[in-house]
Amino acid sequence: MQFPESWLRAWADPEIDSQELAHRLTMAGLEVEDADPYAPPFSGVVVARIESAEPHPNADKLRVCQVNDGSGEPLQIVCGAPNAAAGLLVPLARVGAELPGGMQIGPVKMRGVESRGMLCSARELGLSQDHAGLLELSADLQPGQDLRQALDLDDTIYTLKLTPNRADCLSILGVAREVAALTGCALRAPDTPSVPVTLDERLPVAVQAPDLCGRFAGRVVRGVNARAATPDWIKSRLERAGQRPVSALVDISNYIMLELGRPTHVFDLAKVQGGLTVRWAREGERLELLNDQTVDLTSDVGVIESGRGLESLAGVMGGQASAVTLDTTDVYLEAAFWWPEAVMGLTRRFKLNSEAAHRFERGVDFATIPEQLNVMTALILEVCGGQAGPLDDQVVNLPAREPVRMRLARCARVLGIALDAEAVGAVFTRLGFAYERQGDDFIVTPPAARFDLTIEEDLIEEVARIYGFDRIPDLPPVAPAVMRVAPEVQYGPHALRAALAARDYQEVINFSFVEEAWERDYCGNADPIRLLNPIASQLAVMRSGLIGGLLANIAHNAKHRQTRVRVFELGRVFARDASVADGGLTVAGVAQPTHLAAAAWGPAQAEQWGEPVRPVDFFDVKRDLEALLGARAAGLRCEAAAHPALHPGRSARLLLDGRAIGWLGEVHPRWAQALDLPHAPVVFELDAEAVSERVFPQPREQSRQPVVVRDLAIWVDAGVPWQSLLDTLQQRIAADAALSVVKDIKLFDIWREAATAQQRSLALRLWFQGRDTTLEDHQVEHCVQSLLDALIQAHGARLR
Repeated sequence: MQFPESWLRAWADPEIDSQELAHRLTMAGLEVEDADPYAPPFSGVVVARIESAEPHPNADKLRVCQVNDGSGEPLQIVCGAPNAAAGLLVPLARVGAELPGGMQIGPVKMRGVESRGMLCSARELGLSQDHAGLLELSADLQPGQDLRQALDLDDTIYTLKLTPNRADCLSILGVAREVAALTGCALRAPDTPSVPVTLDERLPVAVQAPDLCGRFAGRVVRGVNARAATPDWIKSRLERAGQRPVSALVDISNYIMLELGRPTHVFDLAKVQGGLTVRWAREGERLELLNDQTVDLTSDVGVIESGRGLESLAGVMGGQASAVTLDTTDVYLEAAFWWPEAVMGLTRRFKLNSEAAHRFERGVDFATIPEQLNVMTALILEVCGGQAGPLDDQVVNLPAREPVRMRLARCARVLGIALDAEAVGAVFTRLGFAYERQGDDFIVTPPAARFDLTIEEDLIEEVARIYGFDRIPDLPPVAPAVMRVAPEVQYGPHALRAALAARDYQEVINFSFVEEAWERDYCGNADPIRLLNPIASQLAVMRSGLIGGLLANIAHNAKHRQTRVRVFELGRVFARDASVADGGLTVAGVAQPTHLAAAAWGPAQAEQWGEPVRPVDFFDVKRDLEALLGARAAGLRCEAAAHPALHPGRSARLLLDGRAIGWLGEVHPRWAQALDLPHAPVVFELDAEAVSERVFPQPREQSRQPVVVRDLAIWVDAGVPWQSLLDTLQQRIAADAALSVVKDIKLFDIWREAATAQQRSLALRLWFQGRDTTLEDHQVEHCVQSLLDALIQAHGARLR
């Protein structure tokens, strides 16, 4: 919010300078983002009247002006401004004056004619960018007046950066209340003028939606002169608050909003047929707004309707159909309380910029509507003339102001300082809160303008703000330093990240909302969770997997000439699940598990002289996954299955201890081609919770006996997977105590006579070691034969 300091001091004028005032407001939670002088420094500039303006004898575009600067002697000044004319009051920079930028004014000759001074435009004084002509001043000023004093240029423009909960400070009155409470200075009570009612005319209003409009007030004013000039003092304050003056009726409405925080609307009464109806819009209705934008309405949007159609978007912006113009003579003034929930989000939905909606969606004072509408009416009658009708005020459904209890002991504990009841009571009194005491408890009824006071901590914050945050001692909290033992079997998110980073992967963080095509192509999800208000049209659905984001990361890097990319992401995904109920961290019907995904693309190893370059493959990424699982990798199984994003013959479903936890595989060639990747990345995605526990290490005594190594080569059908053979061997070892000496089994060779051969040869290496005695040959041969028999019985294998 932007406003001039002079306007604020007209309501509350503490005996402190501008810098201290800005500091006090900032320390009270109303951050002063900028405090800039309204006009740049200049000196020697006064008000002057042009007595005559004659053509220059030697230049067509110059005039020789005789100027009265209040000194008693006319000054001759040569001027080239097109609007220089006799009788005009303009700024005059006398000889010796210094203008913004360090420009010094001295006597000069222009085309042979002496000029003693300079008549100035607004841009030359740094007041605006207007340089079309001289700055025309009000006829009420006197020649010789110092321009800075005459125009009150020694002013400071404050810009407040307000938090959303402080809607009460979106006005001069609201900020002045804060200044009075902070400094103890007097607050000028808002004047409520008595408006003479000379018309007996009312406009009937029917409020059909009490959950949209809680209070509606208005009155008819006839015979106004919409072409009347807005008073200079109103225009000056509006301009310094960042508002562009438009016309008297519009300017007065904006002025009331900025000064009192009361958004209002002025209807052209001649364009309103019958009465007004306040209701929710119907599906398919359309409304043309004041900014010439036409919006399509839905049933959750409030509107004001007359007999001729929709007139206004309730709480947001008026309609073009009933907008006032310079030819308007009869108006209807409206002020209402719109429920914040009914206005919230509409400006974002319709891409509008509305000062009224900015206030209504945060909460506007509903108790002072009639008084402030009277202030607006009095200003219109004073500036535009006319006759006013009686004020209609319908109280429909106002928010209940529930009392809030604050315990003095709780306040002292939260703030860390001992405050007595009198000091706390003085704070509430300065803030204008109505309260009563019950022992050491304060029961505060929040004012109608304060929608942010709902719980005890809100009142404690008010005490801290007014008491002064800088007066609260900076003491560290006293707390017992109790060390918590981290469970060794827990593998939290930081450990997962560290493990993958150690495998040469880099973490990425992608949006949780993605393109709908990603869900269809990469996840096979035809019904994703859609966003009601996406930040971009292509990011319209919530992700149910992480693979799409990682592929986009790889494609981006590939376009920037990166040849090797290894990335991972740990984040939530979102899927429909009817079994999920509402809870503290859950939303009904939506499952939000945390997934861990990684992708590798490019050479398996960084380019070097000692290793040949080869592309990363399925088994490279599987090895990284096994390193992540640690000892639990023994329970990992890869089961051939189809996934929408993965190559049909080079992908697998991941099973850990028999439970499906995710997928591993090479990206489908179709998607690699769509991303312009010369070869396909290899990815895995799994449930992070499933890998968040480790196997606790169990120490055991190492055997001192020598290890015996045997090789075993067998023929099996080409369709029998190695994992099935390994499972058979492990089952036989577990069932036969004599096979406890088998320590490890590895597959080290696969051979086929031809690609179409029905059988393949597998070469296994077996490690044997006894615990207490050295193994003899017959024991080892018995173990080898037992393992071979298990393969023959289960898979029809034969010895090669």
